[in-house]
Amino acid sequence: MFKRQLILEDDTIFTGGAHGSLQESTGEVVFNTGMTGYQEILSDPSYCGQIVTMTYPLIGNYGVNREDFETINPSIHGLVVREMCQVPSNFRSEESLDSFLKAKQIPAISNIDTRKLTKIIRKHGTMKGILTAAYAEGETPHHDVARLADVELMNDQVRRVSTIKPYVVPGRGKRIVLVDFGMKHGILRELTKRHCHVTVVPYHYTAEEILRLKPDGIMLTNGPGDPKDVPEAIAMIEQIIKGVPIFGICLGHQLLALACGADTEKMVFGHRGSNHPVKDLTTEKTYLTSQNHGYAVTLASLENTNLKLTQIALNDGSVEGIAHETYPAFSVQYHPESSPGPEDTSHLFDAFLTQIANHQSDTKERELCQSVQI
Repeated sequence: MFKRQLILEDDTIFTGGAHGSLQESTGEVVFNTGMTGYQEILSDPSYCGQIVTMTYPLIGNYGVNREDFETINPSIHGLVVREMCQVPSNFRSEESLDSFLKAKQIPAISNIDTRKLTKIIRKHGTMKGILTAAYAEGETPHHDVARLADVELMNDQVRRVSTIKPYVVPGRGKRIVLVDFGMKHGILRELTKRHCHVTVVPYHYTAEEILRLKPDGIMLTNGPGDPKDVPEAIAMIEQIIKGVPIFGICLGHQLLALACGADTEKMVFGHRGSNHPVKDLTTEKTYLTSQNHGYAVTLASLENTNLKLTQIALNDGSVEGIAHETYPAFSVQYHPESSPGPEDTSHLFDAFLTQIANHQSDTKERELCQSVQI
């Protein structure tokens, strides 16, 4: 049995069993509170550059299958669990979690006190960490905590996970341009389920390039990192918001807010899990949501903008939804496509298509009035 260590920048060291890749890895250590959904979490591009701790104690018990991936090549830098199941039992299972981690060169550690680790992160916030190279039991591990001072967290995660070239997922319905900041496949599934004709474009596509595609609506996807590290996307949104309906999810939500003059901030330990309650201020309904983000829109910054607050997190009162008071644009911080998590808010995709239809109807009415006046 190989061993490895997780070393935090506050000098805390956890020693446990080595799984997956035997190589060393560095990243930002975070935690996810989901009881299930580890396959979707591993393959979520929003975890690019992060070492994810699962708070649920048993991970891997239903294996890995070919249907639940959110991207082809995971960008996660490591996995931390209390216990990793080596013999999964599920009719959909095609391989074990450990086998998958090895194939994708993702290092993991097990048999450590994940409750203690989670408490450290909750108290001190997310921090840098190293998953050391595996070593044989009985050997003396070589670790140098001082190395963490030189570890720089990535600020180009979106570039790493966005599509390189545009591509089309054909359909007969509304023409949607999906700007890929680190898209989960669940978003595509929801749009194609509604027969949309989807053109997926890279994160750096300009407003002119997007408008040339004659979209009925524009989707701003989820993605990793600080939204302020993607200034080209903010500039693009500023130019297109007046003419085309927009729906933003997670990072797309933050980018929409920045483009409208609001501000964002880094959270202490973020929201990562599939059981976060969110209240819709319009309907007074509460939904359970799937979330994965370390940044949030600051509530006070909405005051001097044309954005209105539409939804809040019931746990901490943070901004979960906004809508533009003049233009057809809205966004949410959570993941309405779930994957993993509850499907309480999948109706937002229908709301987006309704917004598009209303905008097209209003545009035709204005054009007709103008022609009559002429």
